[in-house]
Amino acid sequence: MTSTKDSDVRVGESGQPGQPGQIGRAIAVLEAVAEHGSSTARGIADATGIPLPTVYRLAQELIRAGYLVHLRGEKRFALGYGLHRLAVGLHQDLGVPRAVREEIHAMHRDLGMASYLAIHRGSDFVVVHVVDSPKAPRLSPLTFGFHESPHATAFGKAGLASLLPEEQEEYLGAGPLRAHTDRTLTDPVALRAQLVEIAERGIAWEHQEFVPGTSCLAATIKADDGMLVGTVAVSAPVAAYEGRMRHVEDRVRACASRAGRAYRGGPQQH
Repeated sequence: MTSTKDSDVRVGESGQPGQPGQIGRAIAVLEAVAEHGSSTARGIADATGIPLPTVYRLAQELIRAGYLVHLRGEKRFALGYGLHRLAVGLHQDLGVPRAVREEIHAMHRDLGMASYLAIHRGSDFVVVHVVDSPKAPRLSPLTFGFHESPHATAFGKAGLASLLPEEQEEYLGAGPLRAHTDRTLTDPVALRAQLVEIAERGIAWEHQEFVPGTSCLAATIKADDGMLVGTVAVSAPVAAYEGRMRHVEDRVRACASRAGRAYRGGPQQH
């Protein structure tokens, strides 16, 4: 017996076998939006050949699932944050050695803070593994504004500090730096000095610069040639650091050191 869902995959709205089913049409909608960054319903319909009423229906379902968002002012659809969670899951399955995952879990248990691993490419980074709990939830969101404002996050500051001076200047001189809170460091002169210190110490602090009431600490993972590979980090309410900042620094540094050895040790078991 064929289930209704199986039938949906194989039979189109006209009822004719071989035409794209609901899952195929939903994927086509996401791909059309991804190709252009955002798109109107008419643009999606033109790109996919899906009838306009069906595009609207699928878009609403994808919005409810978190895979699309509606930019009402522009009357366009854009990719949603739910896709980021899927990407993180993929990175967790394919890109993080088991030994490194275990180190991140251990750091979370020891400190009682949300713990992270990010992989870096210059000032760009992607958080590929997160360990949190109801008592120590992760930063939210890890998408909107997070990657676009490296000067406001511990991850991003570590990445900026690893750049060549001319690359840093390209970022700092591109225009006004966005202030996410009243504590975000937006003065290029002060930020340059902070990046020098981060490069020397191998750790980057962020005190309520991205999310009010929350501080983060990131420690760098370096390759054999000294290039930045990634960072391990923790986030927690400001009060969680009181009287233990040195201890947190030491623990995060130790995690980064062990994670670095795991990455430099060659192929790992996943």
